[in-house]
Amino acid sequence: MMDLLFDIFSTFSNTLGDVAPIIGTLFFFQYVVLKKPLANIEQILMGLFMVVLGLTLFLVGLEEAIFPLGDAMARQLTDPSFLYDKGEVPSYLWRDYLWVYAFGFSIGFATTIAEPALIAVSLKAEEISGGAISAFGLRMAVAVGVAIGVALGCFRIVSGTTLWTYIMVAYMIVLLQTLRAPKMIIPLAFDSGGVTTSTVTVPLLAALGLGLASTVPGRSPVLDGFGLIAFASVFPIMTVLAYAQFSAWQVKRQCRAK
Repeated sequence: MMDLLFDIFSTFSNTLGDVAPIIGTLFFFQYVVLKKPLANIEQILMGLFMVVLGLTLFLVGLEEAIFPLGDAMARQLTDPSFLYDKGEVPSYLWRDYLWVYAFGFSIGFATTIAEPALIAVSLKAEEISGGAISAFGLRMAVAVGVAIGVALGCFRIVSGTTLWTYIMVAYMIVLLQTLRAPKMIIPLAFDSGGVTTSTVTVPLLAALGLGLASTVPGRSPVLDGFGLIAFASVFPIMTVLAYAQFSAWQVKRQCRAK
């Protein structure tokens, strides 16, 4: 218990130091550039304290739960005793890791649905578009994109293929989609790739990638362990653009039927 309290205090001090330049910049522009006092300064200071405390607890929670969980799942799913029957000679082929890909797909979808940044953006998009963009549909499209990206990223780690090939091909597809997609959805689609890589998704995917690269024979955590977040960024753009193109096609089809 004392070790946990010391860890929380140490993380709080480090977080306060990291946030201090942001707070300093805001106060500098408010008092030196704008030369106006802040209303409700006590409330603002209390809010800043709660932000630092929240970040502290979040970071400690990552170290105590999220990272160990992601690493443990990767190690258990790649354990030879789980992959192969007793007495079977391990081959360590990419097709032996189907449960890893299934877990990557599931955890990618689940973490994205729970991502606070995506929920906020999707609700705001529905509000501003007057209902033309469905918040639920946008969240589902992004979640499916992340799920596919994470599953494919796990396959890349297991197979040992190069990262740049996947990313280059993915962005080429995105560029081609951009030429045909409705103009209204394009900025939102590219923003959707960014909001997925936030507080919930990034820590778990980082732990999963590093744990997977550490347990698959012949893989290096440094060379192969990173890259899942890149997959989780580009594939949602692809699926959101595809969702918009499909919706536009449906509207045109209904108009022709009338």
